[in-house]
Order: sequence, then structure tokens, then C-alpha cells
Amino acid sequence: MMFHISKEALFALSLFPYLGFLWFLTRSGQTPRLALIGFYMTLVFVGVTIPAGIYAKIAYEKSLADVDWLHGGAEFFLTLANILVVVGFRRAVMEIERSPKQKI
Repeated sequence: MMFHISKEALFALSLFPYLGFLWFLTRSGQTPRLALIGFYMTLVFVGVTIPAGIYAKIAYEKSLADVDWLHGGAEFFLTLANILVVVGFRRAVMEIERSPKQKI
């Protein structure tokens, strides 16, 4: 017997591990604030992508990937999230590099 799971169900289930990741990342207190905002921004991307995909299906009878203006608009939020993560960690690395070296 083969178990089949739809891509939509898999997408929905993947949110739970990501929410756990965010919880631990936030609780650790060690993640640069801007990078943490970027990781949370990924949820905004998901929140925008779902209704955009539904709209593409209803209004255009196409998948989101086939409606360029909707797809690009949704992907903007993922791009923004990625930029925030990179800039946040880059700033943290630069701050560490500028700090005086400690002797061990």
C-alpha cells in the first residue's frame, strides 16, 4: 500500500517544523534581530502566497507560477525576507570582527 500526500497538505504540514524553528530561534536570544525579522518575514511570504495562488486559480484558471504579476508580487516578500536574514547576520559578523579580541 502506497501512502500519497498532496503537495498542499505537505506545504501545510511543513509550517509546523518551521514554527518550531522560529520558536527556538527566538527563545535562544542569540539570533541577530534583523535576521530574526527576516525569518519571520518568511511567514508573511507564505501568508501572501496562499491567497495569491487562490486568486490566480479563480481569476485566471492558472497556477500562481503562470501569472507573472501575482507570482512576482508574492516572491517579493521572500526576497525581502532573504535580504533581511543576510543583512542581519552580516551585521552581526561585522560587529564581532570589530570587537576587541579576547585572550583565552
